[in-house]
Amino acid sequence: MNSLEKSVEAIRSIWGPLSSELAAGCKQQLEALLQAPVTEEWLATLHQEQLAQKELHRDPVNGFVLLAHSEPEGLYRPPHDHGRGWVIYAIQQGEIEMGTYARIEDADGSVKLVKRGSTVLRPGQAQVYLPGDIHDTRCVSGPALLFRFTERDLKKEDKEARKLTRYVEQDGEWVPTSQCAPEWLKS
Repeated sequence: MNSLEKSVEAIRSIWGPLSSELAAGCKQQLEALLQAPVTEEWLATLHQEQLAQKELHRDPVNGFVLLAHSEPEGLYRPPHDHGRGWVIYAIQQGEIEMGTYARIEDADGSVKLVKRGSTVLRPGQAQVYLPGDIHDTRCVSGPALLFRFTERDLKKEDKEARKLTRYVEQDGEWVPTSQCAPEWLKS
């Protein structure tokens, strides 16, 4: 059994409703996975292929998904949340800066983000984002190889339930895409 199979099996053995223990246990398993020797075929292939995204595991019973992402230096993903889902990012190679934000509603009902801070994740480190947490990512040293563990299929979640929120910069503020006026209205 390779490191990937061991980590997946360990996550299956502790799986249940979201709790502090489950989040910590899954994070611990991803941190262990980051220590896998590059000589393991699955990891050697990831390093060689450097695909933008590759599914490593989709659990047919519990629904969690483990993806690998190769990101070039400078790649930026604007602020977003993961809807009802929670995720863990784990860095195998390179460095990823992750900013965190608070969603603030003004008196007029408009929404904007306020940046709380940022952390640079380095090889061997993992970060948990719970439902409602808002963050962005920037590859500051690449190419980076990161694992993204999601407790459900977020693409399906976004397509069916439209629960994920993405933000865009407008007049120097990050606002939900739903709050932006179309370009033709601005002229």
